[in-house]
Amino acid sequence: MPGRHLRWLWLLLIIITLLAAIGATANYLLDFSRINEVYLHSKVMPTEPDHIRFSLLVTLAIAAGILLLAHKAVQQLWQPWLIGAVVILTLFLHLLAVRSGEMTFYALGCLAVLWLVLRKRQWLRAAALANILVVLPLFSYVAFPTFRNKIYNTQEDVSKVEQNSSDEGKNFSIAARVYSYRAAYAIWEDNKFIGVGKPDLKSEMAKRYGQLYPEMGAEFYIMPHNQYIYNLAAYGALGLAVFCLGLFYPAWWARHKHSPLLLAQYVSIALSFLVEYTLETQIGLAFVVFFLLLALQGSLPSDDPDPTWRPA
Repeated sequence: MPGRHLRWLWLLLIIITLLAAIGATANYLLDFSRINEVYLHSKVMPTEPDHIRFSLLVTLAIAAGILLLAHKAVQQLWQPWLIGAVVILTLFLHLLAVRSGEMTFYALGCLAVLWLVLRKRQWLRAAALANILVVLPLFSYVAFPTFRNKIYNTQEDVSKVEQNSSDEGKNFSIAARVYSYRAAYAIWEDNKFIGVGKPDLKSEMAKRYGQLYPEMGAEFYIMPHNQYIYNLAAYGALGLAVFCLGLFYPAWWARHKHSPLLLAQYVSIALSFLVEYTLETQIGLAFVVFFLLLALQGSLPSDDPDPTWRPA
């Protein structure tokens, strides 16, 4: 694809994500008190698509905007608008306060600091970025009730795991995930090489829940919210190895190329897999595959005479 088409596609992501963020913020302001309250109960403001994938899209849009600006891939006339969009999306990400998006954002921020120090020797820029990464959550804690309530909820959620009380922790997202990991691990221990197969995973999970947490009702049973553990239980160690080889081979192929957007998407994917079975939903699969392929397009051989950076 021509470089200008790639740049427009990434700009289109930023524009659409910005519009969705403005819409979600407007909806939040219309029901301010109730939405702030639901953050104390492991819920978040309504978004399209679901809040986890949306937070990852926001983070990817922020990364794309910063990289387009850093490579001077946007006309000077539009640069202030793009800077404004990146700032708004960054603040919205903290207003949304979804752990997956936040984790990816700060992981990418730390990688950027390391790159500025180790590769570019740009100490002042690295220090400025590091200060932003420290000040931003402090500002968000003071300015955004959603961010503050999510921190309180996370602390309570983790305490339920430490108490090891499934009866109390079943309504908390982190505790419920941990219970699902333990049930899936018990399945894998009995089927280490090839797993139980995806069609039987749900019934096997129910069986292990019944053994490990007999006091928990079936309505609280969930599939393992971790793509790696999900595949481990379903396909065994062999299946997980094949899965990782297939998914991460493009990163190995592009290891000597300048592909910051590909790296950003892989960081997003790898971290989201720790807390979600992302590929088992249609929107999750679309998010992973589409943006991997779009980032890989910029690294493919091209005879495009355009001297401007090809987003990769």
